[in-house]
Amino acid sequence: MGRIARLLRHRWFDETDTKRALGPDALARIEARIAQSEQLHHGEIRVCVEAGLPLSYLWRGAIARERAVAMFGKLRVWDTEANNGVLIYLLLAEHQIEIVADRGVARHAPDGHWDRIVANMREDFRAGRFEAGLMKAIDAVEALLVQHHAAIAGQANPNELSNRPHLI
Repeated sequence: MGRIARLLRHRWFDETDTKRALGPDALARIEARIAQSEQLHHGEIRVCVEAGLPLSYLWRGAIARERAVAMFGKLRVWDTEANNGVLIYLLLAEHQIEIVADRGVARHAPDGHWDRIVANMREDFRAGRFEAGLMKAIDAVEALLVQHHAAIAGQANPNELSNRPHLI
């Protein structure tokens, strides 16, 4: 995609597109699903959906992965007690999906694990089923977190990050 075409595509998408992709009811269901998941493990899951990249990213030719890593920091997903946060990032303008996991989780993920989750989400996203795709991703992340960071009865399990999806 040419630089100008990419710029126009990203400027075409805005906050109304994120709200259309995930309405208030879908956001509430995703938030509830994350909260339910986090009762089973000590990990933290964040979802970020962005319409288009900021101009500064577009001018320098940045890719979705770079923005996902930046949002991982901005949303403080890296700042959990056990370094077990996971960000699920969706860039609508380019139909890109990224998963960024902190070191406490990443070390347990086998090669290709995140790529398989993204591949499973991609079909739903192409069909406009953003909620369904995100729910599948949450399920897959939960499975890894339960396996390696399971909640222990009687042990404190504070909610360190917001469960509400972050829309930009």
